[in-house]
Amino acid sequence: MRKIKLAILSVLLLGSYACKESFLEVLPTGSLAKNQLTTLAGLEGAVLATYAQLSGLSNYAAGPSNWVWGSIRGGDANKGTDPGDFSDINPIQTFAYTPTLTFIADAYRGHFDGVSRANNALILLSEAQPDVKPEDIARMTAEVRFLRAHYYFQLKRNFNMVPYVDETNDVTNGIELVPNNVDLWPKIEADLQAAVDVLPETFGSAGRVNKWAAMSYLAKVYMFQNKFSEAKALFDQIIANGVTTSGVKYALLPTYSSIYRVANDNSSESIFAVQATVGSGDGNNANSDLQLNFIQGSDPGTCCGFFQPSFTFVNSFRTDANGLPLLDESYNSDANAVKNDMGIESSTEFTLDTGNLDPRLDHTVGRRGIPFMDWGVHRGQSMIRNQPNGGPYSPKKYLFTKAEKESGLTETGGWGHQTYNAYNVTIIRYADVLLMAAEAEIEVGSLAKALEYTNMIRSRASVASDYVMDEDGNPAANYNIGLYDSFPDKDFARKAVRFERKLELGMEGYRFYDLVRWGTDVDEISRYLAYDSQFLPGALGEGKYEARHALLPIPQGQIDLVGSDILVQNPDFN
Repeated sequence: MRKIKLAILSVLLLGSYACKESFLEVLPTGSLAKNQLTTLAGLEGAVLATYAQLSGLSNYAAGPSNWVWGSIRGGDANKGTDPGDFSDINPIQTFAYTPTLTFIADAYRGHFDGVSRANNALILLSEAQPDVKPEDIARMTAEVRFLRAHYYFQLKRNFNMVPYVDETNDVTNGIELVPNNVDLWPKIEADLQAAVDVLPETFGSAGRVNKWAAMSYLAKVYMFQNKFSEAKALFDQIIANGVTTSGVKYALLPTYSSIYRVANDNSSESIFAVQATVGSGDGNNANSDLQLNFIQGSDPGTCCGFFQPSFTFVNSFRTDANGLPLLDESYNSDANAVKNDMGIESSTEFTLDTGNLDPRLDHTVGRRGIPFMDWGVHRGQSMIRNQPNGGPYSPKKYLFTKAEKESGLTETGGWGHQTYNAYNVTIIRYADVLLMAAEAEIEVGSLAKALEYTNMIRSRASVASDYVMDEDGNPAANYNIGLYDSFPDKDFARKAVRFERKLELGMEGYRFYDLVRWGTDVDEISRYLAYDSQFLPGALGEGKYEARHALLPIPQGQIDLVGSDILVQNPDFN
């Protein structure tokens, strides 16, 4: 009898399924249902996926360091390497790019990928399962809005007017009808303010953004709009009370060189940084954004000779008898230009420059005859992939030491000859905040306070024990750096603080954007091109900068998709 009952039950079950088609609705392999994505674990995954796009995910054009868009366009560096390697960057450094350049389209796409991830996460958060705590929903929503603001900030300062799409847009049938006619600044401000209002001061995970990171970013956004009073009010709070996600009060690290060591990732100076690690099995988790910028062919690096510091940038580290920079812009004169080994083979004798130099130069730039961290003395031409195309200098920031490599903090990347490392990529650090605060003080506050902030930066740079030393334990060059006695007026103070940003933050992706927001881009970039093209005529000889180059053109492929009546091209790029 029991067997009969079981048979009947089986028939009934089969019959019940036969009457419905739902059993045919099978999720594709590898997919997740929405009810899985709206659990706490699923929502955390969506948030982390939004963070993940910060690295660019192997898209160099959308990487966090802005080494092309901020430093090369700003004159800190040129492309370097061979002219035929990654040739898309050639017209960027000469400002000969057009709306059809693939690298520009990649930047546009990469940052919109971040926006898309943020919007998807916000939609899921609005449909969270009932057992997800409201405070967790609020916190994750604030994180995602911070990240969306970051991606739109990148788009705003590169392209200005782009389509604004948030989680309320119905994108079921695409976003073809979204024009680029909305001012992004209020949208970015609103997202960041929402993050400031909700985010906690500390987190268990050091890489996540906190209240103070959001406040710092909002102050930076105000600075880009010349809202100095609003920015100053926030900087006052940040400097007095700001802490890292680990609860450590914001402060400059004791020495300049210590900023660029893996051991100091997420330090007291780190406000917002893209996290990196090695050995995870996925190179996107490492610092792959800068993998092209190491010495070509041998340790340190193995690839690929890109991102070589410019002559103008190196000369800017010349100081006067008082250890102060040459604010009269005479650093490129024959009398002040830093001696270099351009055109001199490594086997030929070379005598080092003996003039006064800011010690930050040799923590930032590799040059012949100066120790290259713990890899030995820089050999000059033999460590440069193509000196006639890139000049005699090598980048140092974010380059791993020999000791770091031997301790497993690097891994072979990309095509098998590049090197990834575990350096976080800094987006905002405390020195950046102090110098922006000094700018705000000059405009709406106290010159004395601006002087104080600037001298804090210079005092750290002047620590003699941190000078690059030769093999005999003596300073490797004639380092001479002093503090400012006073800022006599606003004009002098502006020059001093702006120049300090050039020295302190050089090769970190800031310079071009600073020049544009100050309105000095046409003059300064034109002078850089005129001077450096004397030494690199093949790479820079055709370079010409005009006011229109403050923005990138909207990618032509995007306009072709939706029409020029929907997506309007930036001025003078039609």
